[in-house]
Amino acid sequence: MMQDITIGQYYPADSPLHRMDPRVKIVGTMVYLVSVFLFGGWGFILAAAVLAALVIASKVPPVMMLRGLKPILIILIFTGILNIFLTPGEVIWHYRALKITSEGLMIAGKTSVRLILLVIGASVMTLTTTPNKLTDALESLMRPLKIFHVPVHEISMMMSIALRFIPILTEETDRIKKAQMARGADFETGGLIQRVKAMVPLLVPLFVSAFRRANDLALAMEARCYHGGEGRTQMKPLCYRRSDYIAYAVLLAYLVFSILARVILHI
Repeated sequence: MMQDITIGQYYPADSPLHRMDPRVKIVGTMVYLVSVFLFGGWGFILAAAVLAALVIASKVPPVMMLRGLKPILIILIFTGILNIFLTPGEVIWHYRALKITSEGLMIAGKTSVRLILLVIGASVMTLTTTPNKLTDALESLMRPLKIFHVPVHEISMMMSIALRFIPILTEETDRIKKAQMARGADFETGGLIQRVKAMVPLLVPLFVSAFRRANDLALAMEARCYHGGEGRTQMKPLCYRRSDYIAYAVLLAYLVFSILARVILHI
């Protein structure tokens, strides 16, 4: 179960993406997500080709990327069914109150492709960047917000802790589920209400464990005299290299092309 969630995990490798400045990867991820929403047709082929090139360059096994889609499978199916049956338009099949329209199929397809590209695109960033570097990069990118008294360091620290806790809580959930199944719990059979009731023995110890871990983390930070970001220095300060500036230029060109493709070419 833990291997199915890629967001929050780090895959060590020696690749150009791993060596890239984390600020470039965060900005690049944002640019790619924007382009996915700009594209609406043949542009998805370009977005998929760019993503495939990034996955190859990251040296992360493609199977690991695809496993990250398993947790959103229910969302894909649910949104697809809603779009197919509830979107008005040209009816191509109907049975009593149910009807399928060509517009519904098109919207369902676009929505599914966007979700897949979004999840894999975000996974590329987290799998090639350690949580510490992500924290430093977020704090650096949001530094101008300090003018408006925004607690930049605290926000980036919370996001980093959340990313760290994703695989930990996932592993904890899997362990509790196996323990409950060994005691006779059944999470697979029965109706919807029965399955929801069966989740109670799983959720209660999970929340207790999460609060206990959060309390232990707070005590550990306090014992190490952590009092926020004022006056703190970094062990490994972030520094741009020539390749990072080239990556920024490529991202700018890609964003401009995505906007032009949407406005002029309508793809």
